[in-house]
Amino acid sequence: MKRINYIYFTSIIFCCSCASSYKTYQADKNFSREVLQQDYTLLRNILEQKHPAIYWYTPKQQMDFYFDSLYNNIADSMTELQFGWQVIAPLTQKIHCGHTTFSMSNNWRRYLRNRHIPSFPLFVKTWDDTMVVSANLNKKDSVFKTGTVITAINNVPVKTLQQQMFQYLPSDGYANNVNYIRLSSNFPYFHRNIFGIYKNYRVAYIDSNGQAKSTLLPVWSPPKDTTKAAKKRIETASEKRSRSQRKRERRESYRSLEIDSSLNTATITLNTFSGGGGRHLKRFIKQTFKQLRRDSIQNLVLDLRSNGGGDIDLYALLTRYIRNTPFKVADSAYAAAKSLTPYGQYIHQNFLTNLGLFFFTRKRQDGNYHFGYYEHHTFKPKTNNHFNGKVYVLTNGPTFSASTLFCHAVKGQQNVILAGEETGGGWHGNSGIMIPDITLPVTKLKVRLPLFRIVQYKHVAKDGRGVAPDIYIPPTVEGVKKSLDRKMLIVKELIKKGQ
Repeated sequence: MKRINYIYFTSIIFCCSCASSYKTYQADKNFSREVLQQDYTLLRNILEQKHPAIYWYTPKQQMDFYFDSLYNNIADSMTELQFGWQVIAPLTQKIHCGHTTFSMSNNWRRYLRNRHIPSFPLFVKTWDDTMVVSANLNKKDSVFKTGTVITAINNVPVKTLQQQMFQYLPSDGYANNVNYIRLSSNFPYFHRNIFGIYKNYRVAYIDSNGQAKSTLLPVWSPPKDTTKAAKKRIETASEKRSRSQRKRERRESYRSLEIDSSLNTATITLNTFSGGGGRHLKRFIKQTFKQLRRDSIQNLVLDLRSNGGGDIDLYALLTRYIRNTPFKVADSAYAAAKSLTPYGQYIHQNFLTNLGLFFFTRKRQDGNYHFGYYEHHTFKPKTNNHFNGKVYVLTNGPTFSASTLFCHAVKGQQNVILAGEETGGGWHGNSGIMIPDITLPVTKLKVRLPLFRIVQYKHVAKDGRGVAPDIYIPPTVEGVKKSLDRKMLIVKELIKKGQ
């Protein structure tokens, strides 16, 4: 298939709509090898000196090889997009830390805001060695309907394609379930950034009669004026919704509570332990468990499938309402350095971060700077409004960081069942607590820098996997075709049967 230039294509279509605040920004600007090597060398120095788990899954000798190889792969002239996805993305993937991620510059994100980019035309749901169409950007296409099974793209079998794309996507250890979800959420985005844009795509699939076939799909290009029209529709719709409505919708996107009196069941959806949700989450958790006691609810479904983590204290609060015995956050939680010196100028909120490192850590005999509170403080179960009924925790790849700590804390308790798929967050532990952004001075690319390495309380073996569910509920082709929430449906059936 013939590949076409991504930057050129988007520039031709959208060059007239750049905002005045970044008129000088050139998305297709080429940087010399020398200046890109400066950015790269700076990033390497910061990671080697400040990242607490850089050699956790990749030994130093092997990591040095990756550092050197990717340095030598920097071409004589690369755009920000090329440098980010061809060099920085595969580098951060080698660390096997799900919090060590790269992102494009602020100007790049502004450049693409509210724009539809030419891309592979199909959205997919993918898992194991399976790929199923979940949406089609070409509404007139009668072949690739929702539920159609894809077996290869551009003559690359699905399993091979998945493994190739995983080389650019971060994970905790080898818990790649989060990357299946990433690909499933926006396959066109990842495919074009990793492989580029092609005029046509050779797609092999299974037709409705079970026959193996293949066809050429043209690149999807946005219709003229789609961007301006879509932006106007969004602005108009936003104006029609009151401020209180928008506030309520935003709050419910973080957390919600539903009670089914017929099943004597409450469903709590928690999509975060931080951010805008975190400001009111403490009160929400307290009020919710008070209501569960008052209404004599016997079954609780806790949906953490989209919970990427956040504030450790909020996860601990939730755990206290469900866990029956005292617990600690971590067997160990430590940073590799006491401050961000001499790289503070490249790291966001370096002053506040340095204050946190100074006041909350102490150097121990192992040479690391330990966050003693999370290693030593014992959290006790709540006595008021503690939930003693049956708890079903729904998990998936995006169940990450603090939500993984929660899953570990309650797993194995007699009245708790984890249902769904392996978490994306590492079961043995992960890196986090403080995660400032590094901004590379030349390209302005950003790389997240977790500063603490956390090993779970009563740790499990370091095999690079996430927390395993007690009941495995994988996706199915039929489920995708019918847009079924199989995990929730199966758990509700278990509740009906009293299991």
